[in-house]
Amino acid sequence: MSSGPTSTAAAIAARRRQSRQKLAAVEKAISQLRRERGRPTIRGIAQRAGVSSSFLYENADARILVTEAVADSRSRHDRVGQAEHERIEATWRERALNAEAALTRTQKEVLAQRQRIGELMGQIRDFDQMVPGESVQALVTENTTLKHRVHQLTQEHRKLQERLEGARSNLRFADKRIADFEAQILERNRL
Repeated sequence: MSSGPTSTAAAIAARRRQSRQKLAAVEKAISQLRRERGRPTIRGIAQRAGVSSSFLYENADARILVTEAVADSRSRHDRVGQAEHERIEATWRERALNAEAALTRTQKEVLAQRQRIGELMGQIRDFDQMVPGESVQALVTENTTLKHRVHQLTQEHRKLQERLEGARSNLRFADKRIADFEAQILERNRL
């Protein structure tokens, strides 16, 4: 029976050695996943380490390594996700602030335009009070009459210009004729 306890001790030692080798393989697999920035899972670690998933569940040291690796990965991924979220949030926050500033400017401009429209409407009302509707019609009628009178005067002016040209032409002709008669009279008197 002495071979029994010795062989049992050898089997236990071999099993512990095998467990240490498997734990070293698990640590190596976890390190590789961290370097590759992969997301560690029990199945992925088991495949890389060349161990069974049940070893990772049953061995307390292996379970602690896997749990820490998964938690570390989650916190790293959460930090990366949080940083990305904050970056996106910052751009949206900036856009919202820009939109609010543009809205404020637009509201001020609309208010200024409404005030200007009110002033112009007041001026129109003032003009309507100064010139009642009947007076406007009278002004339009008088304006039409004046335009007609200007047209008549323009025509009369043109006719008078033509008469003046004719009179000047007649005067030149008469001056030439008088000069010719004077020359004839002088020639007759010499003879």
